[in-house]
Amino acid sequence: MPLQPSSAPQQPLQLASRWLRRNLFSNWWNSLLTIVCLWVLYRLGAGFWLWLTTKAQWTVVMQNWRLFLVGRYPVNQSWRLWLVLAIVLGMTVFWIWGSLTKRTARRDWFNRLAWGLYPLAFGLCLWLIGGGWGLVKVDTSLWNGLLLTLLAAIISIVLAFPLGVLLALGRQSALPVLRWFCTAYIELIRGLPLIGILFMAQVMLPLILPGQIRWDRVVRAIAGLVLFNAAYLAENVRGGLQAIPRGQVEAAKALGLSIPKTLILIVLPQAIRVVIPAIVGQFISLFKDTSLLALFALLELTGMARSILAQPQFLGRYAEVYLFVGVIYWLFCYAMSQLSRRLERQRG
Repeated sequence: MPLQPSSAPQQPLQLASRWLRRNLFSNWWNSLLTIVCLWVLYRLGAGFWLWLTTKAQWTVVMQNWRLFLVGRYPVNQSWRLWLVLAIVLGMTVFWIWGSLTKRTARRDWFNRLAWGLYPLAFGLCLWLIGGGWGLVKVDTSLWNGLLLTLLAAIISIVLAFPLGVLLALGRQSALPVLRWFCTAYIELIRGLPLIGILFMAQVMLPLILPGQIRWDRVVRAIAGLVLFNAAYLAENVRGGLQAIPRGQVEAAKALGLSIPKTLILIVLPQAIRVVIPAIVGQFISLFKDTSLLALFALLELTGMARSILAQPQFLGRYAEVYLFVGVIYWLFCYAMSQLSRRLERQRG
């Protein structure tokens, strides 16, 4: 008796066919629209692929890859950047190892250890990049390309987030003066464009600070990013604070917990968990906003791209250069969004 062919391999095909009929070819209008969209996508994709593989001149990227990554950082000091990369990768592996641990006690041990290791690693990386204290000092004017973009974004995030949390708590404070000050700051900063804040940081900070204090352009730019993004992060955190039931605060008071302990142990962890997508979205926006630093002669990634395009042999190669820069921005933004989703699953 011949064996009957199994119908199992046909089941996914049947499901796919049913989905196509229901979503793309449910009637004559949807069918026509689907065919037109597929034709347009095919034409665009085929044209882009043809340009990508035959017409694009990627020599501009191959010959300037070091300028894109680290700019004019001294070649003889590049070993310091490799050491920074090794530290970052090591801390990333440490974080992944701790997040994958199933035992609560071991995870808590990883978290306590991280509170000491991360600031230490951050300070060590800044020392290696900038020099001093036994190392050759590298001026911030030589911090260019992706190196400057990442430093400006990371330092701004590290400083803006706690400032935003304090502003959010201050806006809900029972002290009228503190509440009015935080509210006025948040509403004022949110009503101004980032480019205006950056201009004020570059021009007005040297006039406000005492004469003996001189901040270079990189520090002033980071100050502008911090002041701007802290106001938006404060509103994100405030939204999370309002989502916490009032009964939890009252229960903490009934147990004898002080206000700082109630905020740190009960309120803030839950509030931040609720608004993780909004906070990470603001971090992504901050990372992309670093491109505005090119307006102040700071050669971060976008500014370095413009500098490379000024080379006589690469005039007019805008598509290749900005496509490469766009891919770099997308990779880092996508990584942050995936990290956000992972944190949501862990805390959910």
